[in-house]
Amino acid sequence: MVDHIVRSYDKELEALERRIAEMGGIAEKMVIEAMDALASGDAALAHQVVNTDPRLDALQREIEEAAVLTIARRQPMAIDLREIIGAIRVAGDLERVGDLAKNISKRSIKIGAEARVPRAIVGLKHMNEVATELMKDVLDAYAQRDVERAHAVWERDAELDALEDSVFRDLLTHMMEDPRNISYCAHLLFCSKNIERIGDHATNIAETVFYLVTGETLPSERPKGRNDYDVDDDASARP
Repeated sequence: MVDHIVRSYDKELEALERRIAEMGGIAEKMVIEAMDALASGDAALAHQVVNTDPRLDALQREIEEAAVLTIARRQPMAIDLREIIGAIRVAGDLERVGDLAKNISKRSIKIGAEARVPRAIVGLKHMNEVATELMKDVLDAYAQRDVERAHAVWERDAELDALEDSVFRDLLTHMMEDPRNISYCAHLLFCSKNIERIGDHATNIAETVFYLVTGETLPSERPKGRNDYDVDDDASARP
């Protein structure tokens, strides 16, 4: 971050950074706990994830309000303006990640006492591990302004796409093997789509880091690792 003659300006930017770091920690925890709740059938943990989401929403509003005030007071240019715009973008993506974790938890609650297929959850757990890694790496890239690390996250999104493709096929197989699996596996299909979208938001943050540091944009076409399957859960949680 650039040091400024006006110390209060630096403090405003540092406050934005702290809020982003707090949001990132909350969002990561929600993603991990949402999958734990889904895998174990822990309704209490699922409710805890749902109840955490308002804190993430409140932090996003705080960041947006603080960023607008800073722009009004300081009229920043070049890298300073990119810093503030970047904070707004990252906060928006982290809020969406929280929404997606909440969606997974709500699915877990809906599944309730339905018959479970332990094998069916294995692929989703792997997907979630990759999504969590992408989130951690991209938040570190943002904190360190590390363009190379951000670009690596951008490229790894294809890996998550390929995993979703594999999970889609596995779940269809389970449904065809036994019609009693259809309801449970259908819920998992929606969960896999939410996990894939978490990866999309990590990629969005990677693009923001690249823009923030270089002033340039990455190619509009992201690496793809699968065919697109239109399995929508919550249109409001799209990247």
